[in-house]
Amino acid sequence: MNGNDTELYYDPYDVGINADPYPAFRRLREEAPLYYNEKHDFFALSRFDDVQSALVDHETYISGRGGIIELIRAGIPMPPGVLIFEDPPRHTVHRGLLSRVFTPRKMNALEGRIREYCARSLDPLVGRGGFDFVSDLGAPMPMRVIGMLLGIPEADQVSVRERVDSDLRTRPGEPMKYSEEGFAKGEVFADYIEWRAAHPSDDLMTELLNAEFEDETGRTRRLTREEILTYVNVVAGAGNETTTRLIGWAGKVLAEHPDQRRDLVSDPGLIPAAVEELLRFEPPAPHVARFVVRDVEHPGRTVPAESIMVLLVGAANRDDRRFPDGDRFDIHRPPNPHLAFGYGIHFCLGAALARIEGRIALEELLKRFPEWEVDFEGARLSPTSTVRGWETLPVHTP
Repeated sequence: MNGNDTELYYDPYDVGINADPYPAFRRLREEAPLYYNEKHDFFALSRFDDVQSALVDHETYISGRGGIIELIRAGIPMPPGVLIFEDPPRHTVHRGLLSRVFTPRKMNALEGRIREYCARSLDPLVGRGGFDFVSDLGAPMPMRVIGMLLGIPEADQVSVRERVDSDLRTRPGEPMKYSEEGFAKGEVFADYIEWRAAHPSDDLMTELLNAEFEDETGRTRRLTREEILTYVNVVAGAGNETTTRLIGWAGKVLAEHPDQRRDLVSDPGLIPAAVEELLRFEPPAPHVARFVVRDVEHPGRTVPAESIMVLLVGAANRDDRRFPDGDRFDIHRPPNPHLAFGYGIHFCLGAALARIEGRIALEELLKRFPEWEVDFEGARLSPTSTVRGWETLPVHTP
């Protein structure tokens, strides 16, 4: 697959390709900027300008059928509140509600608590000779932060995260399986919502319970319990898995670029730019799908209505046309208009929070562990096809 003398093939379920998709992405950009996979019946765009344009064109490439190949094909109706899989006007209403919670002021107010949790996690690891970037920090830290936002008691956060994450997993090499009964229902949160209804607090659940808004029909109302369950489920899933992957990639990529890691140790002011470069270089969500509702012309081919289009964010983020020498990791790269958080109306609402978490995690890690090497024999990539990152990433420290 990686040699230029072999037939060009890209398959998001292929474990071998997924281990390092970037040679395939480069060939797609150069040889087949509009690619068709006959086996799984989807089209794919890989160049930055094409992916960005498609993300903006929400009238041709809709989200309301889902953002994952299997989900679109299943034809499952989306319950109200799954705003990542909604289109205007419903999406506009639901996004407006959540944007009240994900304000920069509210996100910045979490900084002290995030830093405190990082310190509590990392201090016991000092002097042990190693730790795991995922299990010791990457997985629990985002879970704690989302738990704080939602109002989940700390003692329950691990079990809740495991339930939510299991919904995102696939078997290696296999598509995800969906059923209408089980999708985005969020029953795991039902008891917490009822508790919050009787015991309001300063958290997302209380805010959603009390929010009044004008829905897409023009009626002023509050959210139903089902809508709140869906909202909370979406926030918990999106806020956990992707930030976990970001921290895991920081461990791997900075180990492979020790000079740049030392730059960060000597000048922590570079860390925000390093987080952006990590997101560009190894986006936790390397692709997103859309349903095509009308014929659309691309050079040399018409993509017919009712097709599935996969937007290869991971390929676009390394397009040399937008990022000179795009396969090179460079924390000093300016500017950095990557698409890791999406673009347009579906730009990630939690982007500010993810950036804060990534920055604080790196600041606290590098204070305590300026040097590390990855134990690749013990490292394991996650099997899921929806996000890409490390299940375990053990490192050795001096």
